[in-house]
Amino acid sequence: MTAKDTAPKPTDAELAILRALWENGPSTVRQVVDRLNQSRPTGYTTALKLMQIMTDKGLLVRDERQRSHVYHPAFSKGQIQRGLVGDLIDRAFGASAHQLVMQALTTKEVSREEMAQIRRLLDEMEKEKSQ
Repeated sequence: MTAKDTAPKPTDAELAILRALWENGPSTVRQVVDRLNQSRPTGYTTALKLMQIMTDKGLLVRDERQRSHVYHPAFSKGQIQRGLVGDLIDRAFGASAHQLVMQALTTKEVSREEMAQIRRLLDEMEKEKSQ
């Protein structure tokens, strides 16, 4: 089974919390709120409730050994991203990765460095398929 099949699909607010945890590591609700407040105001009780829901959904794991509970993501950033991209490809691009890539490359300006990285990735993928 792939991460696309097993990882719950996070909402935008849940993704913001996951990003804070991926960037800062395991954190208390207060630490997550402080991080979120750098970009948009977030109330403590709102974040707490959302993180409790995320724990119930299986997106977060809560460590209750300390007085202030510490949360960490149940899935890696890559697992969640693959699941979201897979869902997007299926829903918006009729399961065509080609159409997704073409749309991505024409929607936003791509730097020379990014193009070089994409070429290297394609070369690596081609080598793996030919073996």
